[in-house]
Amino acid sequence: MAITDWPAEERPREKLIQRGASALSDAELLAIFLRTGVQGKSAVDLSRDLLDRFGGLRPLLEADQHTFCQAYGLGMAKFAQLQAVLEMNRRHLEATLSRGSALESPEAVRQYLSIRLRHQPSEVFACLFMDNRHRVIEYEALFYGTINTASVYPREVVRRALHHNAAAVIFSHNHPSGIAEPSLADEQITRRLSNALDMIDVRVLDHLVVGDGEVISMAERGLL
Repeated sequence: MAITDWPAEERPREKLIQRGASALSDAELLAIFLRTGVQGKSAVDLSRDLLDRFGGLRPLLEADQHTFCQAYGLGMAKFAQLQAVLEMNRRHLEATLSRGSALESPEAVRQYLSIRLRHQPSEVFACLFMDNRHRVIEYEALFYGTINTASVYPREVVRRALHHNAAAVIFSHNHPSGIAEPSLADEQITRRLSNALDMIDVRVLDHLVVGDGEVISMAERGLL
Protein backbone atom coordinates (compact mmCIF):
# COMPACT_ATOMS: atom_id res chain seq x y z
CA MET A 1 0.00 0.00 0.00
CA ALA A 2 1.31 3.42 -0.95
CA ILE A 3 1.83 5.97 1.83
CA THR A 4 -0.77 8.20 0.18
CA ASP A 5 -3.33 5.47 0.95
CA TRP A 6 -2.50 5.48 4.67
CA PRO A 7 -4.67 7.35 7.19
CA ALA A 8 -3.50 10.97 7.29
CA GLU A 9 -2.36 10.76 10.93
CA GLU A 10 -0.01 7.87 10.05
CA ARG A 11 1.72 9.49 7.08
CA PRO A 12 5.22 10.67 8.07
CA ARG A 13 4.95 14.16 6.56
CA GLU A 14 1.53 14.89 8.04
CA LYS A 15 2.57 13.39 11.36
CA LEU A 16 5.60 15.69 11.47
CA ILE A 17 3.51 18.77 10.74
CA GLN A 18 0.90 17.88 13.34
CA ARG A 19 3.10 16.51 16.13
CA GLY A 20 6.63 17.73 15.43
CA ALA A 21 9.72 15.94 14.14
CA SER A 22 10.54 14.39 17.51
CA ALA A 23 7.37 12.27 17.28
CA LEU A 24 8.69 10.39 14.24
CA SER A 25 10.73 7.21 14.24
CA ASP A 26 14.10 7.01 12.47
CA ALA A 27 12.42 5.18 9.58
CA GLU A 28 9.73 7.86 9.25
CA LEU A 29 12.28 10.68 9.25
CA LEU A 30 14.36 8.91 6.63
CA ALA A 31 11.23 8.28 4.54
CA ILE A 32 10.56 12.02 4.39
CA PHE A 33 14.15 12.55 3.23
CA LEU A 34 13.85 9.81 0.56
CA ARG A 35 10.42 11.11 -0.56
CA THR A 36 9.65 8.00 -2.63
CA GLY A 37 10.07 4.28 -2.28
CA VAL A 38 10.95 1.69 -4.91
CA GLN A 39 8.88 -0.86 -6.75
CA GLY A 40 7.00 -2.95 -4.21
CA LYS A 41 8.15 -0.88 -1.21
CA SER A 42 6.88 2.34 0.28
CA ALA A 43 9.38 4.98 1.39
CA VAL A 44 8.92 3.80 5.01
CA ASP A 45 9.53 0.15 4.05
CA LEU A 46 12.64 1.15 2.11
CA SER A 47 13.82 3.23 5.06
CA ARG A 48 13.47 0.27 7.42
CA ASP A 49 15.49 -1.90 5.01
CA LEU A 50 18.22 0.75 4.79
CA LEU A 51 18.41 1.17 8.57
CA ASP A 52 18.77 -2.60 8.92
CA ARG A 53 21.49 -2.68 6.28
CA PHE A 54 23.53 0.16 7.76
CA GLY A 55 22.86 -0.72 11.39
CA GLY A 56 20.94 2.42 12.27
CA LEU A 57 20.45 6.05 11.29
CA ARG A 58 23.83 7.33 12.39
CA PRO A 59 25.94 4.84 10.38
CA LEU A 60 23.80 5.66 7.34
CA LEU A 61 24.33 9.40 7.78
CA GLU A 62 28.08 8.89 8.27
CA ALA A 63 28.59 6.47 5.37
CA ASP A 64 31.12 7.46 2.74
CA GLN A 65 30.02 8.15 -0.81
CA HIS A 66 30.83 4.70 -2.17
CA THR A 67 29.08 2.79 0.62
CA PHE A 68 26.05 5.08 0.58
CA CYS A 69 25.56 4.97 -3.17
CA GLN A 70 25.80 1.17 -3.32
CA ALA A 71 22.62 0.77 -1.26
CA TYR A 72 19.43 0.03 -3.19
CA GLY A 73 17.21 3.10 -3.40
CA LEU A 74 20.05 5.55 -2.85
CA GLY A 75 22.53 7.10 -5.24
CA MET A 76 24.67 10.13 -6.00
CA ALA A 77 21.77 12.59 -5.95
CA LYS A 78 20.63 11.39 -2.50
CA PHE A 79 24.21 11.51 -1.23
CA ALA A 80 24.60 15.11 -2.38
CA GLN A 81 21.25 15.99 -0.84
CA LEU A 82 22.26 14.41 2.47
CA GLN A 83 25.60 16.23 2.57
CA ALA A 84 23.77 19.50 1.97
CA VAL A 85 21.42 18.79 4.90
CA LEU A 86 24.33 17.93 7.22
CA GLU A 87 26.24 21.05 6.19
CA MET A 88 23.18 23.23 6.78
CA ASN A 89 22.93 21.79 10.29
CA ARG A 90 26.60 22.60 10.94
CA ARG A 91 26.20 26.16 9.66
CA HIS A 92 23.03 26.63 11.70
CA LEU A 93 24.89 25.68 14.88
CA GLU A 94 27.79 27.92 13.89
CA ALA A 95 25.45 30.87 13.35
CA THR A 96 23.72 30.17 16.68
CA LEU A 97 27.06 30.33 18.48
CA SER A 98 28.21 33.48 16.68
CA ARG A 99 24.99 35.37 17.56
CA GLY A 100 24.96 34.70 21.30
CA SER A 101 27.17 33.73 24.22
CA ALA A 102 28.62 30.25 23.92
CA LEU A 103 28.14 29.86 27.66
CA GLU A 104 24.39 30.30 27.19
CA SER A 105 24.30 27.50 24.57
CA PRO A 106 26.45 24.69 26.02
CA GLU A 107 24.52 22.00 24.16
CA ALA A 108 24.96 23.83 20.84
CA VAL A 109 28.72 24.04 21.52
CA ARG A 110 28.86 20.30 22.18
CA GLN A 111 26.86 19.48 19.06
CA TYR A 112 28.92 21.79 16.89
CA LEU A 113 32.27 20.43 18.06
CA SER A 114 30.98 16.87 17.84
CA ILE A 115 29.95 17.43 14.21
CA ARG A 116 33.38 18.88 13.48
CA LEU A 117 35.50 16.26 15.21
CA ARG A 118 33.61 13.03 15.83
CA HIS A 119 34.30 11.47 12.43
CA GLN A 120 38.01 12.32 12.25
CA PRO A 121 40.13 9.14 11.82
CA SER A 122 43.05 10.65 13.74
CA GLU A 123 43.26 12.99 16.71
CA VAL A 124 42.59 16.66 15.99
CA PHE A 125 43.02 19.52 18.46
CA ALA A 126 40.76 22.50 17.77
CA CYS A 127 39.90 25.81 19.34
CA LEU A 128 36.88 28.10 19.46
CA PHE A 129 38.14 31.67 19.75
CA MET A 130 35.65 34.05 21.40
CA ASP A 131 35.25 37.75 22.10
CA ASN A 132 34.70 39.33 25.51
CA ARG A 133 30.97 38.48 25.32
CA HIS A 134 31.85 34.84 24.65
CA ARG A 135 30.55 34.97 21.10
CA VAL A 136 32.45 32.76 18.66
CA ILE A 137 34.94 34.59 16.46
CA GLU A 138 36.40 31.58 14.70
CA TYR A 139 36.77 27.81 14.86
CA GLU A 140 40.21 26.48 13.97
CA ALA A 141 41.63 22.98 13.86
CA LEU A 142 45.17 23.72 15.01
CA PHE A 143 46.97 20.41 15.35
CA TYR A 144 46.62 17.01 13.66
CA GLY A 145 48.07 13.79 14.98
CA THR A 146 47.97 10.03 14.80
CA ILE A 147 45.15 7.73 15.80
CA ASN A 148 45.77 8.35 19.50
CA THR A 149 47.76 11.54 19.93
CA ALA A 150 48.34 15.05 18.58
CA SER A 151 51.22 17.32 19.54
CA VAL A 152 49.95 20.65 20.87
CA TYR A 153 52.18 23.71 21.04
CA PRO A 154 51.16 26.49 23.48
CA ARG A 155 53.14 29.12 21.55
CA GLU A 156 51.02 28.50 18.43
CA VAL A 157 47.78 28.63 20.43
CA VAL A 158 48.85 31.97 21.93
CA ARG A 159 49.76 33.27 18.47
CA ARG A 160 46.34 32.36 17.06
CA ALA A 161 44.53 33.86 20.07
CA LEU A 162 46.37 37.15 19.51
CA HIS A 163 45.62 36.98 15.78
CA HIS A 164 41.89 36.75 16.50
CA ASN A 165 42.07 39.26 19.36
CA ALA A 166 40.29 36.63 21.43
CA ALA A 167 39.21 37.18 25.03
CA ALA A 168 38.33 33.55 25.73
CA VAL A 169 38.72 30.11 24.21
CA ILE A 170 37.20 26.65 24.33
CA PHE A 171 39.54 23.80 23.45
CA SER A 172 38.36 20.55 21.96
CA HIS A 173 39.88 17.36 20.63
CA ASN A 174 38.58 13.98 19.60
CA HIS A 175 39.46 10.49 20.77
CA PRO A 176 39.29 8.24 17.68
CA SER A 177 38.95 5.27 20.02
CA GLY A 178 35.45 6.54 20.75
CA ILE A 179 36.07 6.80 24.50
CA ALA A 180 35.73 10.44 25.56
CA GLU A 181 37.27 10.06 29.01
CA PRO A 182 40.01 12.76 29.46
CA SER A 183 43.51 11.34 29.86
CA LEU A 184 46.28 12.52 32.17
CA ALA A 185 47.99 13.99 29.11
CA ASP A 186 44.79 15.93 28.32
CA GLU A 187 44.81 17.42 31.82
CA GLN A 188 48.49 18.33 31.60
CA ILE A 189 48.30 20.10 28.23
CA THR A 190 45.17 21.95 29.35
CA ARG A 191 47.04 23.34 32.36
CA ARG A 192 50.00 24.35 30.17
CA LEU A 193 47.73 26.11 27.70
CA SER A 194 45.78 27.84 30.47
CA ASN A 195 49.01 29.14 32.00
CA ALA A 196 50.28 30.38 28.64
CA LEU A 197 47.03 32.14 27.75
CA ASP A 198 46.72 33.65 31.20
CA MET A 199 49.83 35.70 30.36
CA ILE A 200 47.88 37.49 27.62
CA ASP A 201 44.59 37.70 29.57
CA VAL A 202 42.76 35.07 27.54
CA ARG A 203 40.44 32.91 29.60
CA VAL A 204 40.09 29.17 29.01
CA LEU A 205 36.39 28.38 29.45
CA ASP A 206 36.48 24.64 28.82
CA HIS A 207 38.18 21.73 27.12
CA LEU A 208 35.73 19.32 25.51
CA VAL A 209 36.75 15.77 24.66
CA VAL A 210 34.73 14.30 21.79
CA GLY A 211 34.12 10.57 21.69
CA ASP A 212 31.70 8.31 19.90
CA GLY A 213 28.33 9.79 20.84
CA GLU A 214 29.65 11.48 23.99
CA VAL A 215 31.31 14.81 24.72
CA ILE A 216 32.94 15.30 28.13
CA SER A 217 33.54 18.74 29.61
CA MET A 218 36.75 19.04 31.60
CA ALA A 219 35.35 22.16 33.26
CA GLU A 220 32.39 20.17 34.56
CA ARG A 221 34.83 17.55 35.85
CA GLY A 222 36.74 20.25 37.77
CA LEU A 223 39.86 19.67 35.66
CA LEU A 224 40.49 23.28 34.63
